[in-house]
Amino acid sequence: MDYAAFAVFARSYGLVYLALLFAAVLVYALWPGNKARFEHAARIPLADREPTP
Repeated sequence: MDYAAFAVFARSYGLVYLALLFAAVLVYALWPGNKARFEHAARIPLADREPTP
């Protein structure tokens, strides 16, 4: 496999990999079961005391 073939492979499958990774992160962030965890994390900077895990 020469450099040109490897570059074409990396461009095409790298794009697919990053698109799938983006979709997975988006699904994780918007999953309803994670809402409480993210709301708790959003309130941490506003807390007067140390956060509890």
